[in-house]
Amino acid sequence: MATDFNRLQNFLDYLDNVHEQLDWKNGLRPKHNALPPPIPRGTDEETIAARWQVLPVDDAAREVIADDTSMSLRERFRCNVENFIGTVKVPVGVAGPLRINGMFAQGDYYYPLATTEATLVASYNRGARVISEAGGCTTILANEGVSRAPGFVFNNLAEASNFLIWTMRNIKKLRRAAEKTTQHGRLIDIKFNLEGNHVYFLFDFFTCDASGQNMTTIASEAMCKYILEKSPIKPKVYFSESNLSGDKKATIQSFQTVRGRKVTAEVFVPRDLVEKRLHATPADITRYSNFATTASLLIGSIGTQGHYANGLAALYLACGQDVACVAESAVGITRFETTENGDLHLCVTLPNLMVATVGGGTQLPSQSACLDILGLKKPGRAHELAEVVAALCMAGELSIVGAICAREFTQAHERFARGNFDEGREGKS
Repeated sequence: MATDFNRLQNFLDYLDNVHEQLDWKNGLRPKHNALPPPIPRGTDEETIAARWQVLPVDDAAREVIADDTSMSLRERFRCNVENFIGTVKVPVGVAGPLRINGMFAQGDYYYPLATTEATLVASYNRGARVISEAGGCTTILANEGVSRAPGFVFNNLAEASNFLIWTMRNIKKLRRAAEKTTQHGRLIDIKFNLEGNHVYFLFDFFTCDASGQNMTTIASEAMCKYILEKSPIKPKVYFSESNLSGDKKATIQSFQTVRGRKVTAEVFVPRDLVEKRLHATPADITRYSNFATTASLLIGSIGTQGHYANGLAALYLACGQDVACVAESAVGITRFETTENGDLHLCVTLPNLMVATVGGGTQLPSQSACLDILGLKKPGRAHELAEVVAALCMAGELSIVGAICAREFTQAHERFARGNFDEGREGKS
């Protein structure tokens, strides 16, 4: 990426002011002096204490992170983190109720949101109130599947194409190899991309209530091993993940297929309710939406939406989801329209919701408790969770756009982030 001249000149001026503090001659060179001690490995209490001895912090930091509660749960964390030293406490707020009339989600939901960002919970709470007072939102699970994308390299195009033909003729055998690794996953489709002497596969799986990254990785590796053993055309090298799957990345592929669960949702909000709760009109909100969509195109955004990542990150953190998956889950489209009778119509579509109600961090005590607040701790509820997440994103979109149109966006951040609010009136907007 190029740097414009004025920005570079400002940076050089800054360097001139601090150059005496910088060791340009030696500071950037490789250094081969002795390394500090390595981090001790193990899960027992003595090893954890030894780790803290390596870290350059005082006892106060240790007491906060490695408190008695955290240490008592260290065995529960063994499958979730390595080199454990304690826990970081993130405040959890609650928003809702949010009424959902969905294919799988039916009812009124309270949302636990873990965040350090002021205004976030208040904003989603306001959006939830407006949607619920309008009768709730409709949600539809439109598609599902989790992909893994191994890749193979051959000497030439002829080998690659013949290999691909052999693979397509042995799909049933590959499926059996994959499904031997899991009781819950199921291979549903194989896509491929032939690029010269490279072959890229995209294996799509149903993963039931799990998010499925580990499940699909193990199943895909079993398929690759079968290919290496049985294929008459041997690759020069293969990679278990070619980077074609879009795992933890925002990509255009999000709108061409599905990764996780695709949910689309809508709500109709009467004009008088919009004006009462959001202090703007449907026409104001629609005008801003069109304006913001143009801005999204100008910056090359993948999709167009206000801030899905805020609600996703807060809910994922609270409920034991893979927070890094926010990178792909936050791809989507928000649309506001004014109906013929002057009401507000809002749609959101999220094609890449990576969510789970089993596995990963969902079984940890705090995260399990947060899933219980949603009423989704039991198995068989991942489809419902996906619709619940989409409804949350809708609430956030409605609230933030309303705040911008009503000129309340900055005021809200000043009020909550700087503590300039009446405790007795908080959340009554």
